[in-house]
Amino acid sequence: MDVTVDELARRFEQGEALVLLDVRQPNERDFCKISAPSSVTDVHIPMGDVPELWGEVQSSAESRPIIVYCHHGVRSRIVTEWLQSQGMANVINLAGGIDLWSKRIDPSVPLY
Repeated sequence: MDVTVDELARRFEQGEALVLLDVRQPNERDFCKISAPSSVTDVHIPMGDVPELWGEVQSSAESRPIIVYCHHGVRSRIVTEWLQSQGMANVINLAGGIDLWSKRIDPSVPLY
């Protein structure tokens, strides 16, 4: 399942309790990230570490939807599908990733 950047922005504005899971590499995260409102738990676990740390993802969710993002949406789709295969139900891929977020929602987020 995917969510658009427009839908995510709307959910942010409505104050929905979410988990935002960034699966990019640390250097990408250091360069830029999606600024989440206080209603959102911001988690960073690089894609390669997700299998080892998926329990951390599960415990941070506490029945809240998890929105997974990366640069363009490819890695996040893979992680979303893997988490779903582990039995996690409410995991959603951010279509277009942070790149589309920057272009459509928040141009202050640098492109790379």
